[in-house]
Amino acid sequence: MSISEISRRRLLQSTVILAGATMLPRSGLAQDSMQGGRLVVAADSEPRNLNPAIVASNGVFYIASKIIEPLAEASFDGPDGLAPRLATSWEGSDDGLSVTFKLREGVTWHDGKPFTSADVAFSAMEVWKPLQNIGRTVLANLESVETPDELTAVFKFSKPTPLQLIRNALPVVSSVLPKHLYEGTDIANNPANNEPVGTGPFVFAEHKAGEYYRLTRNENYWGEGEPKLDEVIFRVLPDRAGAAAALEAGEIQLAAFSQVPLSDLDRISANSELEVVTKGYEALTYQLIVEINHRNEILANLKVRQAIAHAIDKKFVVDTVFLGYAAEATGPVPKNAPEFYEPDVEKYPFDVEKAKSLLDEAGYPEKDGGSRFSLRLLPAPFFSETRAMGDYLKQALAAIGVEAELVSNDAPGHLNAVYKDHNFDLSIGAAVFRGDPAISTTNLVQSGIPDGTFFSNQGGYANPEIDKIIEEALVTIDTQKRIGLYDEFQKLVAADLPLINVADWGFTSVVSVNVLNVGNNPRWVVSNWADTEIAA
Repeated sequence: MSISEISRRRLLQSTVILAGATMLPRSGLAQDSMQGGRLVVAADSEPRNLNPAIVASNGVFYIASKIIEPLAEASFDGPDGLAPRLATSWEGSDDGLSVTFKLREGVTWHDGKPFTSADVAFSAMEVWKPLQNIGRTVLANLESVETPDELTAVFKFSKPTPLQLIRNALPVVSSVLPKHLYEGTDIANNPANNEPVGTGPFVFAEHKAGEYYRLTRNENYWGEGEPKLDEVIFRVLPDRAGAAAALEAGEIQLAAFSQVPLSDLDRISANSELEVVTKGYEALTYQLIVEINHRNEILANLKVRQAIAHAIDKKFVVDTVFLGYAAEATGPVPKNAPEFYEPDVEKYPFDVEKAKSLLDEAGYPEKDGGSRFSLRLLPAPFFSETRAMGDYLKQALAAIGVEAELVSNDAPGHLNAVYKDHNFDLSIGAAVFRGDPAISTTNLVQSGIPDGTFFSNQGGYANPEIDKIIEEALVTIDTQKRIGLYDEFQKLVAADLPLINVADWGFTSVVSVNVLNVGNNPRWVVSNWADTEIAA
């Protein structure tokens, strides 16, 4: 029996539990929508914690965003790039010391309790600021949240805080939790983290480990005529080839986050019942980076870091690893973020001889056999692209006389090795740019971040000049001045190379043509899908 046959058999076996649930009737190319129906999508992982107020990651958002809502969501055409959710408006004071949110009336939690400003205040002060991986930075100067009435929340800051930052952060940071279920509990270990209760269009129904998550329609949702669907099923399909096969067999209708291998897209595109969609990721730009452990005295040498940068053929990576579905990176802010992107930074064109010369200058000449030194290289296991980049970088380093020991771990092992134990020299990471450098970018290079904080500077890098700019930008309320500070930030990072930005990429979705309203906001895959529907 071939590998493909084995995979196919396992796929079919895993479908039995859902029996008719996953086999939806086909309607060809008809585009008349119907109310109701079941959407079955692929999920390549099972988050241990489904609380986005604590773990603001795309793997969590993918499922939980349908259940738990933020104050606002990203929008292609809304004011300031936002669409209201639990907040209907937000206004900052002239001095930058407060932001006032007006909240949506008539919203109830899935257990029937009313949503009020007390929930927002509790979430902000007790969860986002002290516990959330992103909120710790964005809300560092949040002092209190006043609630003059049930539909008003006033955020008070100890230092001026730019409204630009708060607005940009709302889709990511502001998932609101029910105070009545979390107050007085061990928040990090509350059972509701695994069976979440929210205000969103879908209600958590069940999770069968290794098989699926099931969400059902919220009959009391505040959005008129929403949600359009009766159910959303997240089928656990860690095998990417299995996801492609399930799509082609009509067993699922959507695979997001490039779960279908890029090498399969040409074949998939020829299927008239499926569509390859790249929209809906614009606010989720992923960045392929080489993380560097500066505790290693070799890597603490700038010339060594410059040599590694010159050894990487970014065009080859884009063309071969990503099959063209990416762009060469120039620095810590991607090109598709025009509000902040600064192109005039130090560049490191592919040049093997230049790389060798820099290593010679750094005091690491070739020894007998051509080797200069060796490094531990850990590719993140989350995507095939990061694993492929690990293979490529090992070869690229060998070309300049650097031996790389390729160390493969599962996801928990990788996270512990890089971010807790610091047992690495180089790591292939996948950072996310979330619309503002202060949200998810500066933490990659800022010093003083607590040990064990995932997806942050755990390489021991410290640069007082960069730290000063980061801190100043956090309290600069003048928009243009703040943008100017981040321009300088990008120049300093590119010059000193605390890490190496290789490529910026967005993901692809493969979706049945019968599924409507796909990719209609910049965070669509991690938004609430209230208006997603199935053609009749």
